[in-house]
Amino acid sequence: MRNEFPRVTPESVGVPSGAVERLLDRLEEGWTEPHGLMLMRRGKVFAEGWWAPYAPGIRHGLQSHTKTYAATAVGIAYTEGLLKLSDRVIDIFCDEAPAHPSENLQKLTVRDVLCMGCGMDTMPRPSVDWIREFLATPVNHVPGTAFMYNSTGSTLLGAIIRRLTGLGLHDYLKPRLFDKIGIDADNLRWLCMPDGMEVGGGGLYATTEDNLRLMKLYADGGVWDGERILAEDYVRLATTSQNDSSTERAVNPPAEDNFVGYGFQLWMCRPKGVYRADGAMGQFTIVFPERDMILAITENASGGTGSAVPQRVLDTIWEWLDSLPEAAVETLPEDPAAAAHLARRMAMLALPAPRRSPQSPFQPQLEGACYAVTGGYLTLAEYGMGVMMSGGARPAAVETLAFSFADNRCLLAAALQDGRCQTLRIAMDGSRCENELGGLPSTALCSGCWEDERCFALTMRMIETCNERTLRFCFDGDRLTILQPGGLFGRAPEPVAAVRQ
Repeated sequence: MRNEFPRVTPESVGVPSGAVERLLDRLEEGWTEPHGLMLMRRGKVFAEGWWAPYAPGIRHGLQSHTKTYAATAVGIAYTEGLLKLSDRVIDIFCDEAPAHPSENLQKLTVRDVLCMGCGMDTMPRPSVDWIREFLATPVNHVPGTAFMYNSTGSTLLGAIIRRLTGLGLHDYLKPRLFDKIGIDADNLRWLCMPDGMEVGGGGLYATTEDNLRLMKLYADGGVWDGERILAEDYVRLATTSQNDSSTERAVNPPAEDNFVGYGFQLWMCRPKGVYRADGAMGQFTIVFPERDMILAITENASGGTGSAVPQRVLDTIWEWLDSLPEAAVETLPEDPAAAAHLARRMAMLALPAPRRSPQSPFQPQLEGACYAVTGGYLTLAEYGMGVMMSGGARPAAVETLAFSFADNRCLLAAALQDGRCQTLRIAMDGSRCENELGGLPSTALCSGCWEDERCFALTMRMIETCNERTLRFCFDGDRLTILQPGGLFGRAPEPVAAVRQ
């Protein structure tokens, strides 16, 4: 059980309903794909909506927004007196530290890790010995004096908790944070490093409201329902600039809101006093202290170059912020018609429906046919981000494929290299069929259509991620070519070849 936030009209908290609609208009222009949005002022939710098939209780990949959860664990341990920000990392991990640590490594503290001031120019890839490898990475700069975005360091924050308490991030945070602020811990999922440590740098799947609740704790100075969860001084440090991040301009030029300072796993923003938790592809929870307002959005702001689209989202939010009444305006006259129109719109938000083209003259020739993969790697699971962040193995490859069509549905049966069978139910009528794949992410919403007489397109929306993945099956006699989408950072995998058995 949790205490639900009051739901109110925008006007009752000083925001015009029409202003929220203007923000929706911008987000729906097509340059980003919004999935969920929540707006809160003075502890009251005045607008919320999810673009179907996304919905309130569906967890969403957070990417680096996870970092703020990891830093919160450290903040709770600080509040409990388990650690000091000045504690040296090599003292916490004395068994993993090099026999002869450099002078700079000896200076590295918990505080330095929190503010991306590890002094390193590189970070190791995930491995069983990732902590030892992290501490063996050259510390080329005096800790705390240089900024480098270090996701392995963020995961180290969780490892600090595990070393001090014997508990991983999830088990440590459940009674101390999740249960207290109303986050359903059973609904969360984590990617883990090869040694079992949760990926604090980017491995959490949580809901839009989970993120809102986390950042409300910071907005309220670390207190929830009268109970102090985070020390006041820790919150003050976390939400103000502790490290100059202007060097990000050289490595990530479009991301202008990354150049104005970094707190404890939180970014400072260009509007004065504003700060945010931030994950790749636009997972933002933004706190506006002057207005006592929080905005949480989950989305797929990818495409373009680097951080150009996520930055455009932030620019749009800043423009919207400037259009609102002055912060001192606490209420506006109620506008029942405008509020009702907004409420209807937010209840009916939806992404475009899948294309409907369920028939092809070639379709009957596929009944009973089996195709064996002869070249290339094909998987029906989503794996790119997970492998990159956690070092996990790629999913088992597909060895054979068989198609069956009936009643505007397709069944795709795949035999995998590890001996398992995997069957996808694919809607061909403009809807989507839900499939449980196992692993993480686990749920795929599948739709299919004939793009032409001999090309069948399967679209898999991995509903717990930002991603939609389309595989194109192109038939030519007894041969089948499977075209896959671009991988991480636009790298397109080789086509997969198969032949009819």
